[in-house]
Amino acid sequence: MAVVNREHVSRARRALVAVKVAHTVAWAFLGGSVLAIPVAGWLRRFDWGTALSVIIAIEIIVLALNGTRCPLTDVAARYTDERGPNFDIYLPIWLARHNKTIFGVLFVLGEAYFVWRWAH
Repeated sequence: MAVVNREHVSRARRALVAVKVAHTVAWAFLGGSVLAIPVAGWLRRFDWGTALSVIIAIEIIVLALNGTRCPLTDVAARYTDERGPNFDIYLPIWLARHNKTIFGVLFVLGEAYFVWRWAH
């Protein structure tokens, strides 16, 4: 019985690591997209900036439909009882805790700059 239990725990750990890696990769892509939007505006690459803006808008819709939580957080929760700010992603606790605020502000400011560059 103990072997089966250890095997179950080991499988759950591997699954949690896989979810955390996927979540971190998705976060890096989306965070990079937020940072790239004003750069696209500065370079006058409005095609790229628009595509990135749409991607971020889709992410905002997904978060809104899931109670402001990433769906991968719910997947990670199946494999651990831990619920700290970064239990589901490889980020420092302070960044995981303030992620939406930081990147929300950066997105709004970046979008404002992008639209301003497009208009001028």
